[in-house]
Amino acid sequence: MAGGIWSFVLIGGPILLIAVFIWGFLRNRATSARTDARAERGAAELRDEIESGTPPPHS
Repeated sequence: MAGGIWSFVLIGGPILLIAVFIWGFLRNRATSARTDARAERGAAELRDEIESGTPPPHS
């Protein structure tokens, strides 16, 4: 019985790991121009706040 479990772990583990990597890559690779612009605008606002010494708002 223990040999069957190890066989599953050694064969299924890497397959599952590769599947998770592929899923994450495909999910995160494409962003819209609108999302990119929003992220850039937020980063610029944060940099301006840090440079001016204004503390960030608390949530």
